[in-house]
Amino acid sequence: MLKLTIAMIVATAAIAFSPARAMPPVDEAAPSFSSVTSAGETIALEDFKGKRVVLEWTNDGCPFVRKHYDTGNMQATQRQARADGVVWVTVISSAPGKQGYADAARANDLAKTNNAAPDYILLDPDGAVGRLYDAKTTPQMVLIDEAGVLRYEGAIDDKPSANHKTVDGAHNYLIAALDELKAGAPVTDKQTKPYGCSVKYKN
Repeated sequence: MLKLTIAMIVATAAIAFSPARAMPPVDEAAPSFSSVTSAGETIALEDFKGKRVVLEWTNDGCPFVRKHYDTGNMQATQRQARADGVVWVTVISSAPGKQGYADAARANDLAKTNNAAPDYILLDPDGAVGRLYDAKTTPQMVLIDEAGVLRYEGAIDDKPSANHKTVDGAHNYLIAALDELKAGAPVTDKQTKPYGCSVKYKN
């Protein structure tokens, strides 16, 4: 119990003291990337032209990430998006030796253990993709439309807490944005403040 409390305090501090953010501009072309997945293949953003793409930054040691996976909320969001033809890419930008780092084998084991449902797990140990999108926290979400335009970035929902109970009744910003894009409507909440643990980049 004490360990969990300390972890939550440290993780909460990451929210309060995150440096100023300079995300790529919403409603402009999303930054191009190319990296290796846990399956050993190289994927690039351009591979998914004509499809909506979600990028999800994760760290399995972060209590905020654990909230969404332990309750099944992230997996349900993944499956709902994929059922609608969305390509879901989970990104691990933790550096070797730091919390959340995963090589291909560990990343695949985590996905299996969590019953996760991404299309790809992108391995980003040098932080190149994370820095390209100025990812600051885990979890953090990005939505890119069929034309490669960034349409949403920020938090998964409006409950910035590691408390599992806050999943109930939360407004899922990502699902709302996906629904609006599908309906041909502009995204209402285009950019929100992400919450969670700091991304454990390479120094």
